[in-house]
Amino acid sequence: MRDGKLTGYAPKPIPGITPEQQIEVESRAVPCDGDIGLAALGHPRVWLRMSPGEDHVTCPYCSITYVLKPGAGDDGHH
Repeated sequence: MRDGKLTGYAPKPIPGITPEQQIEVESRAVPCDGDIGLAALGHPRVWLRMSPGEDHVTCPYCSITYVLKPGAGDDGHH
């Protein structure tokens, strides 16, 4: 799923429906290819970006949710 207008859209996790797989990350922009540790076996690699004020993002392909570690996420941007 491409976000040609860069709206930042990503599905939101739904308790009881979305898989519980969560991965802690230190950056607001994370790559996902669907298979952690087995590159290129899940789905095409996509870059997911957390919107300002949010601390997680969910992949539209595989529903892995990436959660920002506490205190992380500055990414050096102004």
